[in-house]
Amino acid sequence: MSNLDRFANLGILVVGDIMVDRYWWGSVKRISPEAPVPVVDLERSTFAPGGAANVAANIVGLGSTAYLVGCVGTDHEADTLVNLLGNLNISSEYLVRSSSRPTSVKTRVIAHNQQVVRVDQETTVEFSQEDQALVWDKISFALPKADIVIVSDYAKGLLSETLLSRLIDFARSHGKMVLVDPKGKGYARYAGAALITPNRREAAEACNLDVDQPDLVNVAGNRLLADLGLAMVLITQSEHGMTLFQRDSEPVHLVAAAKEIYDVTGAGDTVIACMGVALADGIDFLGAATLANLSAGLVVGQVGTTAITRQMLEPEIHKI
Repeated sequence: MSNLDRFANLGILVVGDIMVDRYWWGSVKRISPEAPVPVVDLERSTFAPGGAANVAANIVGLGSTAYLVGCVGTDHEADTLVNLLGNLNISSEYLVRSSSRPTSVKTRVIAHNQQVVRVDQETTVEFSQEDQALVWDKISFALPKADIVIVSDYAKGLLSETLLSRLIDFARSHGKMVLVDPKGKGYARYAGAALITPNRREAAEACNLDVDQPDLVNVAGNRLLADLGLAMVLITQSEHGMTLFQRDSEPVHLVAAAKEIYDVTGAGDTVIACMGVALADGIDFLGAATLANLSAGLVVGQVGTTAITRQMLEPEIHKI
């Protein structure tokens, strides 16, 4: 039985910032007479789960079960998201619906397969005590069912230091590994996790390093590994692949698997989802990173938010 077959037996808890990715697809034939901007003739609209919801979509695409915990509004966009999740067999029972904040929506205007502009509708203010308590109730109910925990941080206000500390401690007390897709500069709040997966720019910011420093990846990776007491750091570098740092091991660089890069939207979600599923299955760190690298290479070849699926992966799995 292949590793992909075994993935069906796994459950992954995803806690994080949930959003809707909306796409307006069209074409450009002229420049506006009102301002030097393109006029997009809108042809169609599509929706996809975004943020932590896209992490869950990738997990389900690999054949595993995703327990998605997060907060959405009581608006039409939340209903759209619930329908999207239902179509993917992702339960919405662990979502908190808050009347005090809107569902986060990112609208991307695409013309001729290129993004023209992005419009964000969201609030990043701190969650109310009531909403935080409701989110924790969902976490405490779902975590014992999961094999591993993924934190998907998009800095939208859900993952406060208090919630993160409580979640990491709770997961470790249940023997669950915690993996984090981080955001911001203050990575100390992720201490106690097993893995973080920053991209090159995020790693530079977290370590107060110049993003153009030639040895940036090695310096940042080793520093984060040591300072946060992590088991692994995986720094993604778009077309330059990714580098895996482990305790007591030399860094391993993985060459990018993408044939062509059309859109990196959601690639980080694919990476953390693949790491979670693979590690939950007992695959070693390097094997998990190799699977994540291959999967990310496949999704960036698509335009728009795209989750990895077994159908996409199976013809390529022999490369691992």
